[in-house]
Parts: sequence; C-alpha cells; structure tokens
Amino acid sequence: MMTIRRANDRGHAEHGWLDSYHTFSFADYHDPKHMGFRALRVINEDRVAAGQGFGTHGHRDMEIISYVLEGGLAHSDSMGTGSTLKPGDVQRMSAGTGVRHSEFNASKTDPVHFLQIWILPDKAGYQPGYEEKHFSAADKRGVLKLVASNDGRDGSVSIHQNANIYAGLFEAGEKADFALGTGRYAWVHVVKGSVVVNGERLSAGDAAAIDQGGNVTIAGEDAGEVLLFDLP
Repeated sequence: MMTIRRANDRGHAEHGWLDSYHTFSFADYHDPKHMGFRALRVINEDRVAAGQGFGTHGHRDMEIISYVLEGGLAHSDSMGTGSTLKPGDVQRMSAGTGVRHSEFNASKTDPVHFLQIWILPDKAGYQPGYEEKHFSAADKRGVLKLVASNDGRDGSVSIHQNANIYAGLFEAGEKADFALGTGRYAWVHVVKGSVVVNGERLSAGDAAAIDQGGNVTIAGEDAGEVLLFDLP
C-alpha cells in the first residue's frame, strides 16, 4: 500500500530570513499523525536568505544529513570541521554524545535552498562524526544512486542506522525499479520537478510512504529529482 503526503499539507514556517517546510512535526509545527516515518524523523525544506543562517546550536543522538539544491551552505562545528556545501554534496553529521554547529548561507547576494534530514541512530552514545561526499548529476541520471548507508558501501556516506538513502534524476522516458526487502519500508520524497511513483504523479515537496515488502517504480516526467529512503 502507498500513502501520499502532499507538499501543501506540510507544516510551514516563515521567519523572514528563513522559509521552511516541515514534512514531519518540527519546532512549532506539531501533528501527531506525522511525527516521522520509521527511523526517519525530519525532512525540512529550507530556503535561507543571503548572508543569514542558523547560529551555533547543539544536537545529540541524531544522524543529520544535508542535501543542497541551490546555492552554497557554509558549515562549521565543534569537531573543527568547516566546509561549504554545493549542489550534489551530501553531508552527514552524527551528533552522538553531543555536537554544536552552525549553518549559514555562504552567499551575500543569493539564497540557499537545501533539505535537512534527521534519522534516528540505532543506539545512543556514538562519538560525534562528520563526512561529506559529492555525487554528480551523471551519477544520479536515470538511476537510484546510493548516497548514504550503514556501511558506507559504493562510495556513500555512512550513517548509524540500518537505512539506505538513494538519489535519482529522472527525465521523461527514464525509469528505475526498487524492490523492498522483507520487513523494509520506503519513503520517497520529490526534491524537484515531477515524477510518477507507482502510477501516482508526485511534484516537488510531495512524498509517498510504501508499506513493507512492496516495490517502488519511479518514472521520469518533468526534470524530476527524488530521494528514496529504504528503512527498517
């Protein structure tokens, strides 16, 4: 069975410098029916104004993944990491026993548009960690490219959870099939454009939850970009 979560049904926060849509309950947006999906806890679609950002703040026991769509995202943390993420970069920060970080728009003139994703780790108390990898458009064209996994296989970033994240770019005529393993669930989030998921048209910000043991077919329509979460 597939359940659709439309973009317009998400929570929305407008702070002037920040325009944010929440797929699941977050901050002042609370919906007991949408507290997350399996180990997936947060998908926030953020647009941050030029020169603005999130000041230094702390996290614990969460796998935090940033996926930049447009612009540059400047990251700094208490582990001594500093980096500017561009489209195609996937960043993983394991908060573990505690980490402090900031995220700012790297540009003084243009906005930055990115997804911040939180996944619950398989246990508490990991040491904080950081990793980033770049995946080109060619890597993701017409396929589901593994970008995050528990074991870091196939060049993906590693996360402390038995979950896999795939990214794909699909034009009309391009298609990918994904078979869920026994006891596994999928969440498909449309990042840009539009695609057809198991016969249902989904546009940017839309998402679909697929019950355990199902199959997922993603067909391109209009410059579609998707993330597929394979979850226990």
